[in-house]
Formats: sequence, structure tokens, C-alpha cells
Amino acid sequence: MREPGRAIKAILFQLHSIAGLVLALLLAVIALTGAAMSFEDEIVDYLNTDIMRVAPRTAPVLMPDELVARLKTAQDVGQVSAVTLSSDPSAAVRLRFARGEQGARPSSLYVDPYDARVLGTPRGEEFFATVRKLHRWLLIPGDAKGWGRQITGVAALGLIVMLVSGLVLRWPRRASSAKMWLKPNLALRGRGLHRSLHAVIGTWVLPVYLVMTLTGLWYSFDWYKDGVVWLLSRPQIAPAKMQPKMPAKAPRAAGRAEPAQPIGFDRAWSTFLHDEGGRFSRALLTLPAGPGTAIRIRSWGKDSTLDTTRDEFRVDAVTGQLVSAERYADKTLGEKIIANLLDIHRGAFLGWPGKLAFMIAAALMPLFAVTGTLLYLSRRRLRRPAQPPLGRLVPGE
Repeated sequence: MREPGRAIKAILFQLHSIAGLVLALLLAVIALTGAAMSFEDEIVDYLNTDIMRVAPRTAPVLMPDELVARLKTAQDVGQVSAVTLSSDPSAAVRLRFARGEQGARPSSLYVDPYDARVLGTPRGEEFFATVRKLHRWLLIPGDAKGWGRQITGVAALGLIVMLVSGLVLRWPRRASSAKMWLKPNLALRGRGLHRSLHAVIGTWVLPVYLVMTLTGLWYSFDWYKDGVVWLLSRPQIAPAKMQPKMPAKAPRAAGRAEPAQPIGFDRAWSTFLHDEGGRFSRALLTLPAGPGTAIRIRSWGKDSTLDTTRDEFRVDAVTGQLVSAERYADKTLGEKIIANLLDIHRGAFLGWPGKLAFMIAAALMPLFAVTGTLLYLSRRRLRRPAQPPLGRLVPGE
């Protein structure tokens, strides 16, 4: 029984070593950028406290279309694609813009909801946008449609291979001993210390890395996403999400092609306010990217603690008719897991302690790259055949 076990461990060791050497730098980049984004919301809010708040007034706030119109009259801005509104009278309105002809997206703006006065551009937005592109797509052109998405997915699959193989390779004879699993031997030096740090700290972060990779694959591979949706969603819900919310094209009169009319936010916003009243804290209204007329409204309740615990509505911008409503409270457990995948991925579902733990685990990834490389180099040195001393060489040899 020992020989087959040794052969299996030898194969796993080779897989672990090869995957680690090939993916070490890539995984370190992905992990460090993920760690940098762990407290992005808190950092951005802190940096922009002065432009995110206004003095509340007795005058009514402007409707979204009026606010956008006044802003465009005052200065030359791009096409507004999304508006974030709040039920708090002291909260500023955030405007986001569509991509330009070159594919670049202008920085968003905070605007006074009472008079459309520009308060400023959020600090840190461009920095975190670049870090996010590096984390998800490695800054490869095409963003989500480029090769970067698949490369990060392959790296995640490679990390799963390393985690499973590493666990099997370090399985101690006394598996029930917590000391054997969790206490590094800091009295060692050189190769022994490198191996102890690599194995023991790897055991500490293994559950976190598994959660990160299994949720991160959702953003890399469509086949993985479809499988998760099939597994966790209700059968009647999953196919419905694949259907278009509105007809792609409006009916045309015979022999005449009517130009597309620009749509605004007001009708959809009025419908939302009528249906939701004061139950929301903030809402994000996004214009359709294509020729449709359904505006997507994401709404967060006043008791919402996570960014992903939100309701989602689609409202026809022309008629003001509610097209669909997807409430978080109506989801099954599996559908709530899907909705919260991003917060699970970064540990936010456990509150700030979870985000801190996931950030530390991600920041430790370079440790495994360094110790793994040092262990590989030390093995290479040990395998080199010993050279005979020069004095013992026979002439002519």
C-alpha cells in the first residue's frame, strides 16, 4: 500500500511545484490588488466626505432629468448613464457617464441635488478603477471581453490544484494534533523554516483561498456561472433571467424608420418613488446600454448592511410601467448566495472582521511565492552531483 501512496504523492508534488512556479507571480498580483480593494468603500467615503454631503434645505430636490439638464447647461459634460439618488436630504447626487468614442469613461461627479451645482470628482476613483482592472483582467485590452478574464480564471483553477495537493502532501501522521497543523516551527533556519512557514501558514489561509477562488471563478467562466445558477436557483427563475427585459426594438411605421428618441430618468424615478415610498436609503438608476427603454433601478433598504443585499427593478422610461421586480427578501437561500457572491468573495458577509481577515490572507500570497521558490531552488542544489576536489583529479580525466 505504501508504493501506490508514494507514487500519488510524487505526482501531486510535481503538480504543486509546477503550478506554483508558473502561477506564483500572477497569483501574487491578483491577491495584492484584491487586498488593496478590501476597504475601498470606506477609503473612498473618507476621502470624499466634503463632497458627498450638502446642507439640507426646505426647497424640494430636483428631479433627475432637470438636474442633468442644468448640469449640461452649466458645463460641457458627457452622456449621463447612471444616477445615484438618496432618501437622505443631506446626501449629494452621484452622476456616472457613458464611455466615449475612444472607450474611456469620464470620472463621475457629485452634484448638489437642490441646484445641480458640481461639488467635485470623487478622489480615489481612478486609482481603484485601475486596480480593479488589474485584479480582474490584468489590464489586458478588452476588459471583460478580452483574454484577461480567462487568464485570471485559469490562475484560480491552478490555485485550487495547489491548495488540494498541498493539503494532501502535508497531511501529518498525527492528524488530530492541532499543534502539527497550526504551529510553525520558528526555531528552524533556512530550508526547514521556509517549509514550515509555507505549510503551516498555507493551512491557516486555505479555507479563505478556497472561498476566494470558488467565488472568483464566477467572474471568469460562463460555464461556471451557468452551473452555479442551475445548482442554486429555482428552475423557473434561471431561464427567466436569460430573457430580455424589454423588446430590443420599438414597432416602426410601415416604410418609415423613426430615429431613436432619447429617454430620461423622471418617469422611472416617479414610479419607483410611488411604489417604494420611504423604504429605500439609496437607489442607482442606470439607462439601458442598447436601444431598449427599460431603466434598471437598484435599491438598497435602510437596514441593508451589504452592497449586494439589494432589490432590483426595471421600469419603462417612456410609459413609467413597472416591467419587473426582483426583491432580495423573496429570494431562496441559493439565490441569496448568488446575489452575495461579491461580498462572499471579499469576506464582507462577515462584516469588517471578515474583510480584514480576507485582506490579510490575500496580502500573504507573496509569502508562498517566495518560500515556494526558495524551496525549489534548494532542492535543485541538493540534487546536483558532488564535484570531486581538484587535487584528487587524475591527469587526463
